[in-house]
Amino acid sequence: MPMTYKDYYATLGVAKNASEKDIKSAYRRLARKWHPDANPTNQKQAEEKFKEISEAYEVLGDPQKRRKYDMLGSDWQQAAQQAEAQQRYRTQFEHEGFDLGGFGGASGFSDFFDLFFSGIGRRPSTRTVAHRGEDIETTLELGLRDAFEGGKKNVSLQLEDRCPRCHGNGTERGKLCSQCHGTGRAVVNKRFEVTIPRGIADGQRIRLAAQGGSGTPSGDLYLIVKLKEDATYRRKGDDLYIDLPVSLYDLVLGSEVKVPTMSGQVAMTIPEGTQNNRLLRLAGKGMPKVKGGGAGDLYVRLIGQLPQRLSQKERDLFKELAHLRNGKRA
Repeated sequence: MPMTYKDYYATLGVAKNASEKDIKSAYRRLARKWHPDANPTNQKQAEEKFKEISEAYEVLGDPQKRRKYDMLGSDWQQAAQQAEAQQRYRTQFEHEGFDLGGFGGASGFSDFFDLFFSGIGRRPSTRTVAHRGEDIETTLELGLRDAFEGGKKNVSLQLEDRCPRCHGNGTERGKLCSQCHGTGRAVVNKRFEVTIPRGIADGQRIRLAAQGGSGTPSGDLYLIVKLKEDATYRRKGDDLYIDLPVSLYDLVLGSEVKVPTMSGQVAMTIPEGTQNNRLLRLAGKGMPKVKGGGAGDLYVRLIGQLPQRLSQKERDLFKELAHLRNGKRA
């Protein structure tokens, strides 16, 4: 059967001037679409599509292979004839007992791929081209107290990385990798010891050097902090806010009350005649400041609680107070 030219750009649905980022994005989108696990009723066709997509990305995702592919252009048939002639030459000499050095072999992809990109007609290089691993971003959920206290924390994360079985090739011994199903990517569980800076805020990042995507060197891992809602405190910047229920008598007559803070209870004085919903400030009782030292403040909102189920005597006393305030006699 005559060999046909494969348009890898059409396979991935990208333009010939597409950027590396666009090519990678298209590959991942198609890989998810044609994942055999996502097509349980049509796995055979899905595996073939996976093979085509992986083959296209194997070439277009590698700058050297992509340059070679682009150079072939309309001359691909002539180049194929030359490569086939070199292969026949190699086969003849090997049959006569000469060792010409390993010239590639079956890749698990098409004959077109093997002819141009599997090392036929050249000696394999002993040097390995270094590719830095990708930087990875993921979310790290923390409680407010974790952020307040900081320190070391062991976390377990699921990260998408180069498939450890096929090393990102998508194939294994000429077949689709059984772990990543040809995508070259797999979800792996990793454990890390993370140092949490005291006072870290929602949306800030923690960098773990060389803990990202596999490569030489490995990429970095960035943990984006997401603070969970706290049942007691609300955070605004480095300041904390809390609602504190107090009695009517505390507001009217003044009092000393206990306020829960992140570092324990402290005493706070309520001035006589304080209005309901007033904010009182406890300096330095908020969140630690990541930069510059010190801490924010704690704002306490006083929520007055009216007495309920009054006795008759209490009702009479309140009536007397009302008459006194209004200048009337009981």
